[in-house]
Amino acid sequence: MGIAEKYKSAGVDLEKANLLVEIVKKITNKIPQRGVISEIGGYAGFFSLDISSYKNPVLVASTDGVGTKIKVAIMANNHKGIGIDLVAMCVNDIITCGAKPLFFLDYLAFGKFDEKVFSELIEGIVEGCKISQCALLGGETAEMPGMYAPGDYDCAGFVIGIVERNKIIDGSNVSIGDVILGIPSSGLHSNGFSLVRKIFFEENKFNLDYIPEELGKPLGEEILIPTKIYVPIIKTIINKNFQLKGCAHITGGGFIDNLPRILPQNCRAVIQKGSWEIPPIFTFLQKLGNISEEEMYRVFNCGIGFILIISEEVLEDVQSIISALGEKSYIIGHIDKREKNKPQVVFV
Repeated sequence: MGIAEKYKSAGVDLEKANLLVEIVKKITNKIPQRGVISEIGGYAGFFSLDISSYKNPVLVASTDGVGTKIKVAIMANNHKGIGIDLVAMCVNDIITCGAKPLFFLDYLAFGKFDEKVFSELIEGIVEGCKISQCALLGGETAEMPGMYAPGDYDCAGFVIGIVERNKIIDGSNVSIGDVILGIPSSGLHSNGFSLVRKIFFEENKFNLDYIPEELGKPLGEEILIPTKIYVPIIKTIINKNFQLKGCAHITGGGFIDNLPRILPQNCRAVIQKGSWEIPPIFTFLQKLGNISEEEMYRVFNCGIGFILIISEEVLEDVQSIISALGEKSYIIGHIDKREKNKPQVVFV
């Protein structure tokens, strides 16, 4: 038995490496790779950075994963959405500071390599990059028997973006009287899935084909809807030169933990309950799991995936831009003065 055969008998197939590269090359042909000057499959990816339109450019980086939503994708044997989720979780974070995504890299780890799963993940990643208008620069795929069971996998994403230094959105200009504008989520996105799985599949023993009356569609179809990518919306607003004072990606921690990240200490966000449409999946989940309102706002996005803080003077224009893109927005609150040692997010 040769070396490669011995390694294969231990659960790692070296011959799959060339197959992976060819799959990625074929799928990445679907997106423009502007700036990329290296082939997929090398030791490193090369990107030619054009800073001709910047005076003082700043690079912005983010990394994230998808969490235990992967377990549901494995149950459904449907993985493309996870690839979109992976890109979304990264690019939505850097767009909060006004950064334009440049390129994305992925890390995929399998217990045992599965060509179907891998191809669907790459299809999703490419789709996410296409929506985000960024290149897929490269990645890494690992086969790790003993670390992951056969059929299991995990993934991580990495994105680099660029922003003009004096145009960084950091919340420092947020002031009392500003408007809080919410942009809807596409559903659960990629947060809170340990609780989602506990309620749906452990406590209530639902299967993915179960159609709750409240949803009107199979449960698996609803909860695997990919995370919405907000890059096109935010880039369009920025390109129109309307000032965004603060942006928040509503991920793990919900409203309660994410909004304070962009608020000055003397400000608080006053959120008006009932000011937006809450998708049925959230009310169904809350009722079924007997989850308190406070915990819902801390764990889930509750139908608002991205928040903008803007002055009232530009509100109409910003909402018009969002509407012209075929998207909705809701005035969900305002910025008020915060009393010392009081919460920075309140619901009324």
